[in-house]
Amino acid sequence: MEEEEDLLKEFLIECAEGVGRLDQEFVALEKEAENPNLLASIFRTIHTIKGTCGFLGLPKLESIAHVAENVLAKMRDRKMTVTPERITVLLGAVDVIKEILAHLEETGHEPDKNYDVVRQSLDAVLNGEAPAAGVSHVGAQHVVPLQRPEDEGKAKAEAEGGAADHPTAVGPAKALTASESSIRVDVGLLDKLMNLVGELVLARNQLLQRIRDRDDADSGTAQRMNHITTELQDAVMKTRMQPIRNVWEKLPRLVRDLARASGKDVELVMEGAETELDRTLLEAIKDPLTHIVRNAVDHGIETPDVRTAKGKPAKGTLFLKASHEGSQITIDIVDDGGGIDVERVKRKAVEKGLLTVGAATTLSEREALNLIFHAGLSTAEKVTNVSGRGVGMDVVKTNIEKIGGGVEITSRLGQGTSLKIKIPLTLAIIPALMVTAGGDRFAIPQASLLELVMVDGEAGDRIEVIRGAEVYRLRGALLPVLHLDRILGVDSRPSGRETERAAAAETNIVVLGAAGRSFGLVVDEVNDSEEIVVKALNRQLKGLSVFAGATILGDGRVALILDVMGIAREGKLLHAAEDEAEVKGDEEAVGGAGTERQALLTFAGYGRERFAVPLALVARLEEFAADRIERAAGREVIQYRGDLLPLIRLDHVCAATPPSEHPERLPAVVFSRGRKSVGLLVGRILDIVDATVALYAPPSGRAGVRGSLVIDGVTTDLLDIDHVIESAEPGWIDQAVAA
Repeated sequence: MEEEEDLLKEFLIECAEGVGRLDQEFVALEKEAENPNLLASIFRTIHTIKGTCGFLGLPKLESIAHVAENVLAKMRDRKMTVTPERITVLLGAVDVIKEILAHLEETGHEPDKNYDVVRQSLDAVLNGEAPAAGVSHVGAQHVVPLQRPEDEGKAKAEAEGGAADHPTAVGPAKALTASESSIRVDVGLLDKLMNLVGELVLARNQLLQRIRDRDDADSGTAQRMNHITTELQDAVMKTRMQPIRNVWEKLPRLVRDLARASGKDVELVMEGAETELDRTLLEAIKDPLTHIVRNAVDHGIETPDVRTAKGKPAKGTLFLKASHEGSQITIDIVDDGGGIDVERVKRKAVEKGLLTVGAATTLSEREALNLIFHAGLSTAEKVTNVSGRGVGMDVVKTNIEKIGGGVEITSRLGQGTSLKIKIPLTLAIIPALMVTAGGDRFAIPQASLLELVMVDGEAGDRIEVIRGAEVYRLRGALLPVLHLDRILGVDSRPSGRETERAAAAETNIVVLGAAGRSFGLVVDEVNDSEEIVVKALNRQLKGLSVFAGATILGDGRVALILDVMGIAREGKLLHAAEDEAEVKGDEEAVGGAGTERQALLTFAGYGRERFAVPLALVARLEEFAADRIERAAGREVIQYRGDLLPLIRLDHVCAATPPSEHPERLPAVVFSRGRKSVGLLVGRILDIVDATVALYAPPSGRAGVRGSLVIDGVTTDLLDIDHVIESAEPGWIDQAVAA
């Protein structure tokens, strides 16, 4: 019911603007009977009214508008001449339309009144007949303007001597109607208004900065200006906000047509259609959202017979949900289709030359799923007129990231796929964290900020530097670390407060999120958070991927806005399979012919043996006290993060030297699949290296070893970690996938 009322309100607002022009346009048409532009404008207005009437269930209004439209169509097509008599009849129809619209605004339904005289007059004109006597001025004779109760009171008061003489006769203020309470504003004007508010925000920031610098106690006026500016900013931003319904409203038809064309039965469920976001962003997500929905229907959801055979309902479900999460909008697109076969994705990627066989075997499930965002990669069985060409998902990701958002994908084979899109509420004015590096200030959008960490070297809490690869143990997990000054190529010369921090061995780490990953960014100093006005970079600077824009600070200086995704790519943090520039090649890893480079974690047993595993497979590095290890169901376990973590000893599954004594602390490499984890107990963690994986075939009898390679002059065995885990924990991998 509420949705119908909203549609009626929008219809009335739309009609009010057009109907208000009709009188003037008809009078002008009477003088310029051959003016095609006037006829076209009048026809469009009547056509719009007629077209929406049927949808809203307004038969009387539809009947009058329909015949008036037919008359105008004949005039437009030069099958009927424009005469004053015919315009009089059409103006009478306009009066009726106005009356019905006024009654709709007042009561929500059409008036209980017969308009046959008007209809007969229009029919006569349509058939080329002269209007019957007495109806040529139908508008003046048969249409009585709708009179509201407050109008009657006003008329009565005026009849008794006038309202500036009997003030008590004046009734309550009239409530604004839908058409009176809303106006249409040119989008260009809104954009200009937003730009002016942005400039006002900059001036406000500069004023507050000067007051802080002067330590001016008499800052009441400035604070008042700050308050007014903030309220004005919020109000103007709201004028640009539109419900996501404006994008979603075309999806039901799209889903219906696609489902019928592919022989499927799909129900579209939408939640949160009233969620609002900036119109610029609304336009930006329209095409990506449409493409995702098309993919879900075309080769995500199965046909009824296939679904029935799997024990699923014959009708598939596509669920869309939009919601606010802080300063972001989250859009979930979930289907209960067949899901994505991760192994098939890997095979397709190898076939397309996007990565090597060796790299494919080391990918985690999340990394493999992200391969679908590469251009040219499609898992569709056949090419259709909807999808299957491998074009689109790469554009989806690019367009979402271009507006400061991100897209995450999860899928379970046989059960369905879920995509989560996160985008900012607006691109014009955003909250940001200001940081300093190399003496310059930079802005980091708070949408990408996860947390701030202060590393105190004196307390033993420090960043571990291993052959140039820096990591920080954050709550037991390895956090890759980059230095902003090194990424940007600026000198970091600490001075003043920064010198004191350097002397205390303190390090500021800003923990950021990019493409579903976390990494730390070391900066010289963390400043305040503030709202910034985003300014686009000049086209000559568009190629600088580490910057997303610029802003003007309170002191008048320009600060560059960091692009978190660009920083991650520049720092080589994204896995090779997620960056096309790093996944070219078609070499086999086994046989000594490969030249693929990978990040490897190296470790040793208790002898001279050296082992390695792909770093991408490692979830965490831990060190457990030996006295905490227990036995359960005949295996070694340890209580870990609220669960029991199975432990595997390296010397039990590989030809590794066992310990000569019982160490008090045992290093462990933790591997995770889905919700399950397992720990591999080793002798020593050695290094993280970036090595060329040129494997020599493993010697016979070396179960769990994929092959050998040379790292820094030392022969190292590359473990087949799946085989190692399965040999000690049979069925563990299948259970992890099903969990």
